[in-house]
Amino acid sequence: MGTLILARRSGIIAEGGLMDVQQVLTHAQDAITVRRVFGDPITVDGTTLVPMAVVSGGGGGGVKGTNDGGVGFGVSARPAGAFVVRNGDVQWRPAIDINKIILGGQAVAVTALLVFGPLVRAWFRRRLP
Repeated sequence: MGTLILARRSGIIAEGGLMDVQQVLTHAQDAITVRRVFGDPITVDGTTLVPMAVVSGGGGGGVKGTNDGGVGFGVSARPAGAFVVRNGDVQWRPAIDINKIILGGQAVAVTALLVFGPLVRAWFRRRLP
């Protein structure tokens, strides 16, 4: 899942052209709820899955002068895993991000080349006449 930016123009502009901060905060509160973290349970053949996500958000605002300002809010969500309920037993099954695993392997390989490359070259120089 990507990042959701709440930038809805309709209903946020108050009289006089100023942004209604209360409405922005209400939209932000609606964006981060327990429904965003825990998905709807899915039941198949006696097994229930409860999907979960990691949700984070932030916002800010400011004013310049008397009529110039704004507020904004963003939400980011990514899958975390699922609780699997089968025969009264609950297990946690984490979501695996293959891209992070590949990136981690590449970082280890580059670090190994940078560290061990000069050592191997120096060893070969000493062994060759």
